[in-house]
Amino acid sequence: MPEREAPLRAVFVAGAGTDVGKTVVTAGLLRALRGLGVAAQAVKPLQTGVAPVDTSPGAPLAGDAAVYAAAVADLPGGALAPAAVLRTFALPASPFLAASEEGAVLDAAGLARGIREHWTRVSPPAELLLLEAAGGLLAPLNAREAMLDLMARVGAPVVLVVRNELGALNHALLSLAALQGRGLALAGLAVVEPPRELREASGARILEDNIRFLRARLAQDWPGAVLCPVPQAELSAPQGWERIARALLPLARALYEAVKAPDAGKAGDMEARDHAALWHPYASATRLPPLETAALSHENRIVLADGRELIDGMSSWWAAVHGYNHPRLTAALRAQAARMPHVMFGGLTHAPAVTLGERLLAAMPPGLVRLFFADSGSVAVEVALKMALQCQQGRGERRRTRFLAPRGGYHGDTLGAMSVCDPVTGMHSLFAGLVPQQLFMERPACRFDAPFAESALSDARRIFAGHGDEIAAVILEPVVQGAGGMWFYHPDYLRGLADLCRKAGALLIFDEIATGFGRTGRFFAAEWAGVTPDILCCGKALTGGVLTLAATACTAAVAEDICREGRVFMHGPTFMGNPLACAVAGASLDILEEGHWQEQVAALERQLAHGLAPCRQFEGVSDVRVLGAIGVVEMEAPVNGRALQRFFVERGVWIRPFGKLIYLMPPYITPPEDVAQLCSAVAEAVAAGVWRTGDTQGAA
Repeated sequence: MPEREAPLRAVFVAGAGTDVGKTVVTAGLLRALRGLGVAAQAVKPLQTGVAPVDTSPGAPLAGDAAVYAAAVADLPGGALAPAAVLRTFALPASPFLAASEEGAVLDAAGLARGIREHWTRVSPPAELLLLEAAGGLLAPLNAREAMLDLMARVGAPVVLVVRNELGALNHALLSLAALQGRGLALAGLAVVEPPRELREASGARILEDNIRFLRARLAQDWPGAVLCPVPQAELSAPQGWERIARALLPLARALYEAVKAPDAGKAGDMEARDHAALWHPYASATRLPPLETAALSHENRIVLADGRELIDGMSSWWAAVHGYNHPRLTAALRAQAARMPHVMFGGLTHAPAVTLGERLLAAMPPGLVRLFFADSGSVAVEVALKMALQCQQGRGERRRTRFLAPRGGYHGDTLGAMSVCDPVTGMHSLFAGLVPQQLFMERPACRFDAPFAESALSDARRIFAGHGDEIAAVILEPVVQGAGGMWFYHPDYLRGLADLCRKAGALLIFDEIATGFGRTGRFFAAEWAGVTPDILCCGKALTGGVLTLAATACTAAVAEDICREGRVFMHGPTFMGNPLACAVAGASLDILEEGHWQEQVAALERQLAHGLAPCRQFEGVSDVRVLGAIGVVEMEAPVNGRALQRFFVERGVWIRPFGKLIYLMPPYITPPEDVAQLCSAVAEAVAAGVWRTGDTQGAA
């Protein structure tokens, strides 16, 4: 059967509970839409209490599909089948129990794929799918996922069906809050009239008031959503279905307009709008970068606007260590947003910041006792540099105004941070006269996986001998130089450097923004050397990739020297200690403290080493190295970032090479089969020479 690439157009019809009239509303909407000329199809992705579906041509429709078909039986026929049921289970129970009874395992990802596959294969093509949910929003699919998780995976707008009776307001408002909490759009609310005996028991005044209240609430919280009262009707004749369809016509018209209007959200249009208005990182505003439009995310996947799913090999620039949409992180975000999204940190404090600060200091190398929150990693480095300068001033060492850093390092894009980045691959030449002039020593030459040689510190000793009284601090990324080249060096280098700093009176700053929170196989990379720096920066994975937050910690001695004679530390970001970010970071620490990251990172290290090993045999490969959850294939020349991005997307993976590097830093939760696919895509690209073709402008 032919397939098509068109983005899924669908609406979920979901209930505030079971037996509220979802099937009638779905069938009525199908009739109303077809009456408007929309090639709509009603689909039940999952139904229980129905025998296995016979999918052979001409077989009778099963379950609710027969109801959908009956609703449009008298309308002029079209080639598009009116209805379909994708999966059925015989036991009339929750999807979880019914599937378990037959030895099946349901999951939201698999069901969502089934819906998208149906969309691409249905012939002739449908313009819109009406997807009827099974049971209420929280009807379980498995031990941890519910129908709401499937709806969130699909991302379609929702028509919520509620029966108008006593308790309707409570059920409707709880369901609306659940939809809002998952970021799902509300297309409309269908309020179904109850049977006569229930109408009489509830009273006409109560039922009228329910509709009045819900209409006002929609106008307040869900502008644009349509409320349709749905009457009881005799459905054995077309007149009954026509009555239902007429009641739902305002909602059907709204869906019709959405279907017929140009799709402003489609990928090509979004990319054109982006190119007309926005500027992307490390990119030209005239020679525009290739873009993909992301629409959804879940676990270790990025879902594009056209429905394609990409396995994420980057953890969104190394931050989303727990994957995307982690329920504990989003729950922490929602709970804190409801209490207090932000207050200034000047003169005020709050529990999320205090608790997070205590926990971070407890997890850091011993001796770090004071924490300063920053907005981002670059700002955390600026804070560290200013701390070092003010500390030396407090000690009376005013001539110590320069910083020493190894070549190959990267610390951020703000001015101070840029000044201690690699002087060749960094941005010093572009901002000459603006970026402070610092001191640089040779990159640590001692590989992580080779014996340590004292000669690796020779250049550091030379510079300390000539400039020791000028150096305020040494700053470097411990064990792993990240964006400067993904270079892994021996922990003994840090021990020797710490000794040189102590003897020279210079401070030692560790930039753990990329290496912190388990990425190298230790919670902080400093643990490989057993060294406590004077100042430590962390960020990126601190919030699990949900919000921007960073922190700079220092020893008691540094804090005391800064604050001598009544001085204060001169820095204060507006959003310092943002409660939302602190709350999410606390939830991220909860997940990390359970300890699963250790086995996850160890497994990733084994899988990356195995999967990338074949790359060593290919022409143009300079090195293949793996440490923790970092896998690197270094080429002999700069790679073609544009060509590689296109190549990787075509193979269902998201990888962003830069410089000479094709590297992987996947979320810790990435399953083995996805790691294998990431590694296979890298090996294929290297073997086929895609990395060398055409433009060698890399992407960060």
